[in-house]
Amino acid sequence: MGVYKSAFLSIGSNLGNRRFLLQKAIFEIGKKAGEIKQISALYETPAWGFEAEDFLNACIEIQTLLTPEELLTTILAIEADYGRKRGELQGYQSRTLDIDIIYYEKEIIATERLTVPHPRMQDRKFILKPLADILPQFYHPILNKDTRNLLQECKDKSVIEKMNIQLFKNRHSLFASLEYLAIEGNIGAGKTTLATKIAEDFNAKLILERFAENPFLPSFYEDKARYAFPLEMSFLADRYQQFTEDTSQLDLFKSFMVSDYDIYKSLIFAKVTLQQNEFDLYRKLFNFMYKEVKKPKIYVYLYQTTERLLQQIKQRGRDYEQTIELSYLEKINRGYFDFLRTYPKENQLVINVSDIDFVRVDNDYETVLTRIEDFALSF
Repeated sequence: MGVYKSAFLSIGSNLGNRRFLLQKAIFEIGKKAGEIKQISALYETPAWGFEAEDFLNACIEIQTLLTPEELLTTILAIEADYGRKRGELQGYQSRTLDIDIIYYEKEIIATERLTVPHPRMQDRKFILKPLADILPQFYHPILNKDTRNLLQECKDKSVIEKMNIQLFKNRHSLFASLEYLAIEGNIGAGKTTLATKIAEDFNAKLILERFAENPFLPSFYEDKARYAFPLEMSFLADRYQQFTEDTSQLDLFKSFMVSDYDIYKSLIFAKVTLQQNEFDLYRKLFNFMYKEVKKPKIYVYLYQTTERLLQQIKQRGRDYEQTIELSYLEKINRGYFDFLRTYPKENQLVINVSDIDFVRVDNDYETVLTRIEDFALSF
């Protein structure tokens, strides 16, 4: 088994969605090069050596089993994956992603491909300033000065601004920052399965709808007109109680929470199932309760075609669901999309899962997680 080594990397971008690209690069470095141990603050810095848009820059520490040459090959491949093309033009250029090895332990390396420590780090404030955040007392093995002294003596007078933007070590840290994620969808869409998988994989508090405990549900599917109102009132009372209890714990323990429903579904289903006079009464009570509950940071809606929903409902074999009709599922779908038209766009994510199987196929599950990750980084 190899020995882990500490390496310090400088990362920067001045093209495209700079913060998004840097964060995705950190995640890729964590997957392919080594565990991310530290991340500096994020700084906006002027282009160095040429006229161009400002850069965002940071420094990171990783623990890696890769040799310096292997680490270089890995970070060059990550750059290329995000559109960086080194060596096409002479001189400095704008770039989607720039990753440089600053230190690899205290090694001194000089090959055709790689020079470590970075040969011009002492002249570049955009390297030294973030590096000082995570490595202030490390002595340069050639110059024999620590990072703070190198920064003080640096002749680069560029104005560097510290940004109030957090970069995350990994997806776990990003998801934890969301506080509350709601997974929604029509009957049979897979929301409970997805919420459960996310809770298990990211150590989140899981809130599952207690539909199986509702005594009116089997009777409702046999006689909708008679049991619709007591069913919806029972669901509303239970959801309200569950949400107020669990979200109060969220504030107390500062934990990440994921649920397989949002309380607004109460109004969506009630509008489909209740008579107009019943719905008018129901909505008054709902509006009062809805003001009191915590809203999700991201509302994920899993869309599936009604035909596939029916197929999955039949496969899971709940007796009281076998009489559900296609027209009922279509009404529910329309209700959700009517709701989403009124919901803040910056907080809603619709994922079409009609042609994927995130339950059985790991790559499909990863596709869903990546969609949530990318959306979270758009905040």
